Order: sequence, then C-alpha cells, then structure tokens
Amino acid sequence: MRDSMTGARVLVIDDSPTITRVVQLVLTKAGYDVVSATDGEAGLAEARANRPDLILLDFVMPRLNGYQVCRELAADPALRDVPVVLLSAKGDQVGERFVKVMGIVDYITKPFAPEALTAVVQHTVAKYGGRHAAGGDTVPVEGVDERARAGALAELRSQIADAVGARVAALFALAGAADPDGAADRDGASGRIPTDAGAIADAARSALDDHSLGQILASIDIPAAIGGGSALTGDLQFIPLAEVLQLLDQQEQTGLLTVTRGAAEVGLHFRRGRIDQALAIGLADDLLLGRFLVDAEVLIADELESALDALPEGSRLIGGHLVRGGIITAHDLTTALARQSRELVYEALRWRTGRFRFAAGSPPPPSVVEARLELDVQAILMEGFRRVDEWHLIEREIADFELVFLRNEDAVAQMGRGRLTREELAILELVNGKNSIKDIVRKSRMGSFEVSKMLFRLLSIKLVRRRVQPVAI
Repeated sequence: MRDSMTGARVLVIDDSPTITRVVQLVLTKAGYDVVSATDGEAGLAEARANRPDLILLDFVMPRLNGYQVCRELAADPALRDVPVVLLSAKGDQVGERFVKVMGIVDYITKPFAPEALTAVVQHTVAKYGGRHAAGGDTVPVEGVDERARAGALAELRSQIADAVGARVAALFALAGAADPDGAADRDGASGRIPTDAGAIADAARSALDDHSLGQILASIDIPAAIGGGSALTGDLQFIPLAEVLQLLDQQEQTGLLTVTRGAAEVGLHFRRGRIDQALAIGLADDLLLGRFLVDAEVLIADELESALDALPEGSRLIGGHLVRGGIITAHDLTTALARQSRELVYEALRWRTGRFRFAAGSPPPPSVVEARLELDVQAILMEGFRRVDEWHLIEREIADFELVFLRNEDAVAQMGRGRLTREELAILELVNGKNSIKDIVRKSRMGSFEVSKMLFRLLSIKLVRRRVQPVAI
C-alpha cells in the first residue's frame, strides 16, 4: 500500500524514450509517482500489477497500439475505471469518435508544453478521483544514505581510536623506560590503567559513539573548512546525470555539482535549484565561450583572436575582458554564457561513464555570482533528452572524431545542392578526404553536435562516405 503522502500513480505507455523522460521529469517535479512502459503489452502488465490512478497512452506503438490497449483495459473489471489520456502526434488519425467510444477522457497532441501536460493530469486526477493527492516530502541530500553515514562514522571512530591507542601506549612505554621504579605507582596497585595500545584503542572507541562524533564534527565544521557542505557522490553508470539534476532541481539545492569523465570536467553552480553557470576544463574548443560569441555575430574571429592575445597572463575570463574593452555588451556576454552553459550540460548528459559529486553550500567564484544566469533545469533536460537520443543514433555511424570522409561527387551532382541548407553545404565543402571530423568542427566553427548531425544526414543520403584506411602489410 502506498503512503498517503505520495503522489497519484501515473502510468506512461509510450515507445519514445524522449517523450517518456520528459513526462517523468515534468510530472515527478509536480509530485506524481510516475512509472513507464515501452509498449502496449508491457503497459497492460504494469497496470495489472500496480493499478495506476491515470494512464498516459501513446496511440501509435509496436505490439499493441492505443486502440488495442484501450480495448483490453475496458474488458478488465479492475482497470476499466482508470482514466486514460491519449498522447497523439499531429499526424495521427485520432478522431473524437474513437476517443468517446473507448472511454478516453482527454488527449494531448505531441509535442506539448510542460504546463499543458501538468494541467491535464491535475484536472483528470481531481475529476476522476485519483486515490492520492499529488505532492510529498522530498528527501534531503544529507539523508540520502544513513547506512553510508553510519559506516563513515565507524571508520572514523576506528582510525581515531587506533591512532590514540598507539600514541598513548608509546607515551606510557617511554615513561616506563625513563622511570621503571615508578611505573607501578602510576598504574596503581591494581594495574587498572591500561598501557596496552589495543586496550587503550578499545576504551577510545567506547567513548567515541555516533552522537559524540557527530557533535565533534559539527563543532569543527569540517565541510565549511574544506570549501563545501554535505556531498552527494556517485557513478554515472548507475545513476544517470539527469536524475541527479532532477533531484537538485526538486529540492532547490545550492552548491556545486562536479561531473568528471577522464580528464574532462564540468562544474554546475546551483542556486536554489537553478543553474547560475556551467564551467568546464578538458573539453573540445567548440565548447569555449569564444565560439558562442562568434556564432552570435557580436564579434568576428579576428577580434576574438586579438582579444585572446591581449588577455593578462594566467587569465581565462575572456568575457569580462571583452566587455571592459567595449568590444561586446554585458547583454551579449550573458546570452553567450547562457548558451555555453546549456551546451556544457548537454555534453555531460551524454556521458555514460564518469563520476559526479555535489557539494551543498559550496561558494561560487565571483564570475558566477556576476553571471547569475538562473537557467531552468527542466527546460535544459527536455532539450538534453532529445539530443542524447540523437547522439546515440549518430554514434552508431560516427563514433570516432578522427574519421575522414570523402564526397560522392556523382551523387552530389545528381542531387544538386539546392536541397541542402547553407550549413550543410558548408560542411560538405570541408569534406575533402583529408579533414577529419575534428578538423571540420574546428574549421567550421560549429559545435560537435551540429557537425556530427549534418555529417550523419549527408552520410544517410549517400552524399559522403568514409575514407577507407589502407591496410598495412
């Protein structure tokens, strides 16, 4: 039985990973308990195992489509009263007659706005008697794992006790060597004072219980001393970054989230659940701020190079330097920083391996305080999910940025260049049998994602092909 404080259970049946993630993100933030299934058969199995308060149902799906799922629901006495909201794309032929006949209470056309989705769900649950009100308490970051906290205290206790025991025993041994005749008087006739390192360590352990250790650590304020508060850490293989971002957003956390993969690192500065800025080291040049300023056409590449040459030694803050020099406006800088920060999050979202660490209360540098972008995590994740799906598709064909492509001149001549966008034509011109993908990204001054996406399309319509590397004999 679910606790009365948890949200109404919403079952999402949709074969699109992007739509499922967006719905989960939006409705979880609104306080609902969201579960999902990727096809009609799995959705029916989930509904029968755990009766939902509402079903969001895709119309076009493999195995069982929306019509077939509705027919099965209507035939099941335990599920026939569960309200169903249909999710249909603009091209789907879903008429009002179908909706009324199958007992569907409402439908949403994809793509949809988060606010529209939340409104429809709230209205439907309220009208058709969802068993639980949406909402509920969030779990603070500090309390993510009490067993881990207890284990850490036990390890700390053991190390302190062993260190104290060894040191005190050594002092007793030193004193005894200096005055062997007085040792008995010091120890007392009964010998009750322990001089053995193990016995002293055991006595220290019993004195350092969890409560005492907690008080000591609180009074010392170790997190503040090392530059950050309570930490949440994990492995991206087991906890996707999107889930971490959702948690910090929902709890309106403030602090620094650091995501690392090899030598690459992205730092996200949170303030009350919003991202004030993203900073990075070890990433490709197309994610540097200068690229976004050139993209926005607020300065040209030569001006950027001159500004970089004029930077004070050791300085990395090109944006402030450009504003102070009157080359760009403060608004230009803010716009470019916002776009760069989003792109850095998109990049980190596609990492399948790596580590993350969130330090609650970690103070931001002055540049972040000044930027104060207040980026909405939910909006970033919606676009991020779409890009991640595309990246995974692209990576099946373009997994290595050292790849070199050739133009299929006959196919280009036959198709003509009029069907390509200006950007695609620019990329096609850079495909010459010599430039690697990395070279094309650098020379085009476009982002890795955009270049890869266009190369993938050119590859799919056979205007380019991979250059076959000669086999060494």
